[in-house]
Amino acid sequence: MQKITLNDEQKKQIMEEIRYFFDEEYGEDIGIIKQTKIMDLFMEQLAPVVYNKALDDAILWYKRQQENLEADYYTLYKEN
Repeated sequence: MQKITLNDEQKKQIMEEIRYFFDEEYGEDIGIIKQTKIMDLFMEQLAPVVYNKALDDAILWYKRQQENLEADYYTLYKEN
């Protein structure tokens, strides 16, 4: 599987959220190195899980749409 990557703006936003969380929850002002380590941990451990869950959800949605299409198809049949 290809590594999930973020652009610079996304990284900046996530690091700001991490900093804000630690400040609000623990009263701890963490630096860039700690923010980066936390973000890297989540990207390595959590991102693949979330990505796979999204794929699972997408295939379920697709299958439901396919079932609806088949049902719609048979409603077009004419009575003899």
